[in-house]
Amino acid sequence: MTTLSILVQVAALLTGGAYVLVVTDRLMSSTGGVRSALVYPVRRLSFLLLQPATTTERPDFEAWILGPALLMALAAVGAVAIPVAGPSAGGDIHAGLVLFGAAMLIVLVAVFIFGWGPNSVFPMIGGYRMAAMVLSVGIPFSLVVLTTAIPAESLSVGMIVEAQSSLWFVVVQPLGLPIYLVTAAAIAFWGPFDLPEGADLAGGVVAEASGLRLAMWRFARAALLVTLSLMGQAVFLGGYLGPILPGWAWTIVKTLVLLVLLALAGRTMARMRVQTFVWFGWVVLLPLALVDVFVSGWLAL
Repeated sequence: MTTLSILVQVAALLTGGAYVLVVTDRLMSSTGGVRSALVYPVRRLSFLLLQPATTTERPDFEAWILGPALLMALAAVGAVAIPVAGPSAGGDIHAGLVLFGAAMLIVLVAVFIFGWGPNSVFPMIGGYRMAAMVLSVGIPFSLVVLTTAIPAESLSVGMIVEAQSSLWFVVVQPLGLPIYLVTAAAIAFWGPFDLPEGADLAGGVVAEASGLRLAMWRFARAALLVTLSLMGQAVFLGGYLGPILPGWAWTIVKTLVLLVLLALAGRTMARMRVQTFVWFGWVVLLPLALVDVFVSGWLAL
């Protein structure tokens, strides 16, 4: 595949997945019905685009604009490493797992500079909250993702998918997917881990955002969740492997399953306090991730 076709494929996946995520989240949060949920993303986007952009005293406009753009770019970079339809469908690179992990951890930078940009107290506190969160879950997140490379003996996402031709890794590494989903939701500051945008901070990093800037930020976060779901289904659920349906169809179905689970968690679980989350990351998630590494290594040997 050419570079242009890969970029078009990634853009279509992120846009379509973001739309499905917003619709699903709307269905779970309101009683307006399916029709209202289907038009909600378009109506909300139109409102934000027509809304006049507000500003603050002496903001850092460059950082304020760079935040959403960087977040969207990181979602796209992470998605490029994931093969959608097959091992030769393009987009798969030799060290794709490393590229994905690096892109997801740099999300911290995007959120922090977006909170720094408006030169306001609450957005800045939201940025510092994101730093505490990523420092708490970054190691468990990286460990469970890299653990899938042990049985595949490769850092290529395509090779990891092919290694699951007989059995998905979610079966042989039962701790991997639950830890991955929890840490992925935290990196995307979604649901119970939506601390950088907490209501106690009047919106946190988005407290001063409006108009096009806020629309770009919302879309970038939804795209980030899509990328995280794409990688989750690739390294734990066999990716494009499956009977009857073509590979791209299995990728879409499995990704939607993880997106629905994340949307459901976002509407059913209570938001954690920052102190509780930091304790949870270091005391619970990190030891469980190490157990997952040891078990996977033992099975590989």
